[in-house]
Amino acid sequence: MAKNKLTREEALAFHLEPTPGKFEIAATVPMTTQRDLSLAYSPGVAVPCEEIAEHPALAYDYTNKGNLVAVISNGTAVLGLGNLGALASKPVMEGKAVLFKRFADVNSIDIELDTEDPEAFVNAVKLMGPTFGGINLEDIKAPECFIIEQQLKEVMDIPVFHDDQHGTAVICAAGLINALFLSNKKIEDVRIVLNGAGAAGIACLELLKSMGAKHDNCIMCDTKGVIYQGRTEGMNQWKSAHAASTSLRSLEEAMAGADVFLGVSAKGAVTQDMVASMADNPVIFAMANPDPEITPEEAHAVRPDAIVATGRSDYPNQVNNVLGFPYLFRGALDVHARAINDQMKIACAEALARLAREDVPDEVAMAYGQKLSFGRDYIIPTPFDPRLIYTIPPAVARAGMETGAARRPIIDMDAYEVSLKSRMDPTASILRGINARARNAQARMIFAEGDDPRVLRAAVQYHRSGLGKALVVGRDNDVKEKLEALGLGDAVRELEIVNAAKTGRLEEYKEFLYNRLQRKGFDRHDIHRLAARDRHVFSALMLAHGHGDGLVTGATRKSAHVLELINHVFDADAHHGAAGVTALLHKGRIVLIADTLVHEWPDEEDLANIATRAAGVARDLGLEPRVAFVSFSTFGYPRSERAEKMHRAPKVLETRGVDFEFEGEMTVDVALNVTAQESYPFQRLTGPANILVVPARHSASISVKLMQEMGGATVIGPILSGVDQPIQICSSNFTSNDILNMAVLAACKVG
Repeated sequence: MAKNKLTREEALAFHLEPTPGKFEIAATVPMTTQRDLSLAYSPGVAVPCEEIAEHPALAYDYTNKGNLVAVISNGTAVLGLGNLGALASKPVMEGKAVLFKRFADVNSIDIELDTEDPEAFVNAVKLMGPTFGGINLEDIKAPECFIIEQQLKEVMDIPVFHDDQHGTAVICAAGLINALFLSNKKIEDVRIVLNGAGAAGIACLELLKSMGAKHDNCIMCDTKGVIYQGRTEGMNQWKSAHAASTSLRSLEEAMAGADVFLGVSAKGAVTQDMVASMADNPVIFAMANPDPEITPEEAHAVRPDAIVATGRSDYPNQVNNVLGFPYLFRGALDVHARAINDQMKIACAEALARLAREDVPDEVAMAYGQKLSFGRDYIIPTPFDPRLIYTIPPAVARAGMETGAARRPIIDMDAYEVSLKSRMDPTASILRGINARARNAQARMIFAEGDDPRVLRAAVQYHRSGLGKALVVGRDNDVKEKLEALGLGDAVRELEIVNAAKTGRLEEYKEFLYNRLQRKGFDRHDIHRLAARDRHVFSALMLAHGHGDGLVTGATRKSAHVLELINHVFDADAHHGAAGVTALLHKGRIVLIADTLVHEWPDEEDLANIATRAAGVARDLGLEPRVAFVSFSTFGYPRSERAEKMHRAPKVLETRGVDFEFEGEMTVDVALNVTAQESYPFQRLTGPANILVVPARHSASISVKLMQEMGGATVIGPILSGVDQPIQICSSNFTSNDILNMAVLAACKVG
């Protein structure tokens, strides 16, 4: 996987649009009537207040405390940028809050404290304790981070967790468990060298010692060399606790014969000679970011027997904190824990290690574009493994209960695991899988409208995201000027600009098009005008001749008109079975609506074709299709001539013997609601429909736009299905990100 190249403009736009920041607060109760307001605030709110005053533990029942974590920083150690201050740390803290929600459904809010005084910091956080179920400290420089965390643990009765320390330690421990297993070594026997005596390094060594690593076998180094007993220069109480009784004085000396190297230091801190001097089957965790102490290529060049992990996503065995902190807090919150103790951290590490040894689901392999199996290049689960949410929190919760940290033990762990599975948004894994498949395909994507800034930005993003080669149809000077206006002038070298007037293939294209259209009223002049002057037709001709692998068009013209032009080159009309399928993503659900592009007023045969096309799209997206033919009537009532075709369409599918669920006709609420379906015990759907086949294109358009504007649904499509080549047609109101999504779908050949 190529490392993504992100520009400052892209990063700023991501944080600015569609609204400033990365999350918002939404109400979980109705707030529409006077009664709602009375219950939510005065006078109804007085009742839970009185209950909590008498029984404080009820705050977990009547407020959001039990699922609310504060991400708190003073900005003194922001990423690798240093002391930027509290305000400048806010984008990072917002990002951390979003990760809590995305990976473990933990609500989180960021708090930036404008002080470098540990005492003031501790007092501020302590006073906020009643609000939250847990505290996640972030980006606080050492040694103040040690002082702050320890004091807060002493005065607060909720988990306090400094992720920069313990998050790295937990994932490091998980990876090391499996690396030592593969090396046939035991933690109590191995010699460990750690380079980087900051917060993360000290936490890593402390956790490993609590797991059985022997103090005398562990050497800690900093920029001044080995931390040994009697050293005074650059020391503090936290380093002193790990000072070794040794004559070794340099990292190079310490590495000789070592079984394990742990690096949380700086790029290039480890040389190939150091690696060569290590013991057989060495374990190297070079976790410096963004560049490791030594790259896997450099390490394996001198030690093919090494097991190597880094902090980078473009190498195997990524040590990524997101594997830990969301699930640690999920488990701790669910037992109303007083703290996250060492046993809970060890339980998390051991559960991660066990998960990596299990068979990897196909959906994970598909998402990463390769088959993953436990071994030297897969000792840590991937961050997007869907099993994490229902594997790690139960292990953490059990440890919390066994050690007395839990206030409210979980009685039925099986039911708890089932509830965890239902927390996750399936749309995220589906979209991630599509992007991974596109990255693996490396398709040459044709962007037909190179004069549009949105299209150019999408083309640049396509290339820089490592998805493949972007071919932009347009005039060289025009494309260059527009890229410069976007602040992307350097991207002109990354794109392949295709000008119809300069290509040597135009005559070949024109001959092909003339042979298709000569009996449809088109003469040679018409053909030249279409092939040489219409970018939609020219781009389609490029695709037809294999001069690209996919096509994205339609951002500057009405989709119906673009489809008509595409149909000159490909059979992309209703007569040939094409259909448009739009995906709606809303509150963790995906519903496909069809046909949103091709058929104006389909009959029952057309509707059956549309259903089959939509089922194919659903399977391309990783969904098992359940089709509902929807109308304003349900199974014959009220009777209407316009609903008759929706009644007949399922019968057409019955005669075809299709391999997916279908039912109809029915209203939308029956299609999407299991409870409503129970009123019709004869109906065949085994759950909510995920494909709605609607009576006509106008009803499809109304449905999609209503959900988008009123419901806030994310819209992907319409996805063109039933055409020989991967072509996706955008809408004229699409953003650059929407256009990029359509390119990804084309690269995956969805449809």
